[in-house]
Amino acid sequence: MITPREIEDRFEEAALTLKRLPNPPDSGARGYGRSWPDYVYEAKHAYGYEQATMRVIPNAREIQRMEEALEWLALIGGVSEQHAADNRRIVWMRAEGHRWQTICRHVGCVRSTAWRRWTAALVTIANRLNRQRKSSARPHSTKTTGDAAGAKARGEAAKEPP
Repeated sequence: MITPREIEDRFEEAALTLKRLPNPPDSGARGYGRSWPDYVYEAKHAYGYEQATMRVIPNAREIQRMEEALEWLALIGGVSEQHAADNRRIVWMRAEGHRWQTICRHVGCVRSTAWRRWTAALVTIANRLNRQRKSSARPHSTKTTGDAAGAKARGEAAKEPP
C-alpha cells in the first residue's frame, strides 16, 4: 500500500532527477545563430584554469521512476481544469523545494489553502494508485459449468455427438 509520504518522496526524487539531466547551454534549436565556438578573451579560460565541476547524470532506472512520477500528476483533478492545473503546480513546486510563500504567490491562494490542496492531491494519487494495484492484483477466475467444461479441465476429452 502506497502512502502519501511515499508519493511526496517520489516527487522529490523525480524533481532531483529532472534537475540532474544533461541540458547543456545552446542545446536547443539553433535558428540563425553562428556555428563557430565562443571566442576566449583571456588565457586563463582557454586552458582550463578555472575550478572543475562534476555532474552526476541519472541512470535509466532513475529516469524511468521520474517518468512514472510525472505521469502521476495526471491523476490530480480539480473542480475545473484551472483548479487541477494549480493543484499539479503546487505538488510539483513543493517537490522542487520551493517555499510555501513562493507557491502561494504563483497559484494565488493563502498558505493554508495551498497546504490543504497539496495534501489532498497526494492522498488522491495514493488512493488511485492503491486502487489500481488492488484491481491488477486480483486473480481473474474463470467459471466453468457443465460436464464438458469439467472434463476438459480434468484432461478428459468431451464426448460430443458426431
